[in-house]
Amino acid sequence: MALTLEGVSKSVGGRVHIHPTDLTLARGTMNVLLGPTLAGKTSLMRLMAGLDAPTSGRVLWEGADVTGKRVQDRGVAMVYQQFINYPAMTVFENIASPLRLQGRPKDEIRRRVGEVAELMKLTPMLDRRPLELSGGQQQRCALARALVKDAGLVLLDEPLANLDYKLREELRIEIPRIFEASGAIFVYATTEPEEALLLGGATATLWEGRVTQFGPTPEVYRRPQDATTARVFSDPPMNFLPIEKRGERLAFGDGQTVAAEGPLARLPDGRYLAGFRPNHLELERHAAHSMTFTTHLAVAEITGSETFVHLDHHGERWVGLVHGVRELEIGAPLEVHLDPVHVYVFGEDGALVAPAAYATAA
Repeated sequence: MALTLEGVSKSVGGRVHIHPTDLTLARGTMNVLLGPTLAGKTSLMRLMAGLDAPTSGRVLWEGADVTGKRVQDRGVAMVYQQFINYPAMTVFENIASPLRLQGRPKDEIRRRVGEVAELMKLTPMLDRRPLELSGGQQQRCALARALVKDAGLVLLDEPLANLDYKLREELRIEIPRIFEASGAIFVYATTEPEEALLLGGATATLWEGRVTQFGPTPEVYRRPQDATTARVFSDPPMNFLPIEKRGERLAFGDGQTVAAEGPLARLPDGRYLAGFRPNHLELERHAAHSMTFTTHLAVAEITGSETFVHLDHHGERWVGLVHGVRELEIGAPLEVHLDPVHVYVFGEDGALVAPAAYATAA
């Protein structure tokens, strides 16, 4: 079983929401759509579900063209950011409602609701009403109603965004377990790279209606094929700095040069773009071969055990994520250090030229 998009696009009023997209999702896979707000995640999900018709291209389910098929006639379940339960019904009745609409026998309904409730850890709550549940339990009820349909395709559109931190962490851990037990194709939309990494499976990065890369999640994270994908799969976004290859050296800003070793030694002389993630900037020099840059501190945000430092480097805006609570003076010069093993190199067209050395070794 597979869901295949062949050249699927969507335009509304002359504005392109989804550029032509080819994508195949196999049965029993977890697939994450990762991108910022308005990147096209929900639009792509609606095309998968049949809620919207594509402007061009085809949607295939198990090899059959279902492009014009009604969503009611497809094996699809969808859970939204704003989870919906029927407040006047019990949890049992909420979960059973899709099966009753299908006219399933009472014994089958009782059995399947019991199975899904056990999977979702809702068995002790089947006689309660949704408003008697916690936020996490209400979302599990909405997920259970989607799963009980035995849908081949389950679409989760930022389902945890409105929950508090503790509940989000709880359900982030549970969803992969639920996915493995169901055997369906799961598609999970999120704006958070950390969530994509936790869920695993495969990730499609989206930017302005384009799928920039699709593959195993760790592979996309470690080896983004272009600067746009690298920017999407980093929170805060990846920092960039123009560099130049001169003979056996790479020249960075502030007069910094490092030896062009390994794959970098084979680069033709010329101009490139260096990329590095915020967590690889350091306030203390730990590696003897680290580069040092003089920046000015624009903003410091303390998150508890970590501090985000927003930096100005000769007009380039960088963000660093450093450990600990730091008392830093806004506007003051601040030296930051970067180990070259964490540097990605992109061409002037944005395509990846050389992955970071640490990613190659991983």
